[in-house]
Amino acid sequence: MSVVTLTVNGQDVAVPEGASLLEATRAAAAGVPTLCHLDGLTPVAACRLCLVEVEGAGKLLPACSTEAAEGMVVHTHSPRLREFRRMAVELFFAEGNHVCAVCVANRHCELQDMAVTVGMDHSRFPYQYPHRSVDASHPLFTLDHNRCILCTRCVRVCDEIEGAHVWDIGSRGGQCHIVAGLDEPWGQVEACTSCGKCVEVCPTGALFRNGDTIAEKHPDPSLPALLRVAREQHRWRNQGAPPG
Repeated sequence: MSVVTLTVNGQDVAVPEGASLLEATRAAAAGVPTLCHLDGLTPVAACRLCLVEVEGAGKLLPACSTEAAEGMVVHTHSPRLREFRRMAVELFFAEGNHVCAVCVANRHCELQDMAVTVGMDHSRFPYQYPHRSVDASHPLFTLDHNRCILCTRCVRVCDEIEGAHVWDIGSRGGQCHIVAGLDEPWGQVEACTSCGKCVEVCPTGALFRNGDTIAEKHPDPSLPALLRVAREQHRWRNQGAPPG
């Protein structure tokens, strides 16, 4: 197998040809933060938290979707990047309605954890308090648009793992939102298999099981990688039928 060698924060790292910069930073134990990325799903670079500096590139590059190349010199935690990441997390909080104290994902929320990681204790930006709806039409699950950060994990896991293609992004700009089916109530979308994979990979409290209350959501973001490996190797966790 061909490998490429690059430098991450002054450390020489060798990764397989075709590997991403995110994989290279992990090999160097650099701890680059991510929110939209999930092993087992196609990277989309939506959250921009994994941006890194590559000497000679002229711009910041998303580590999750940039292929590592021979001789690259990468910096992952410069003052510029630390400030950018904190600003990005502040904007996530400011543009939505994230009230952690009454959220089903409180203490189990990746956005909440990311705020701690980047040192955010308040937002310098005015809160928008957008008027967003809650879709409780599904008999098992609920979608709360107030807590959605448009990471598209639900879209990708439904498309790439379950193959049901229930979710998509609707509208543009500040009006962007997750839509089910042809922008219809989730419970009316016949393509939905009620598998719950979208709920398991949601990083916040935007998707949750009916009946969950404050701090009761315990998502499983490792699910896509496990399912992808299981399907490729025909090995299931319960050694029987594939997981639902």
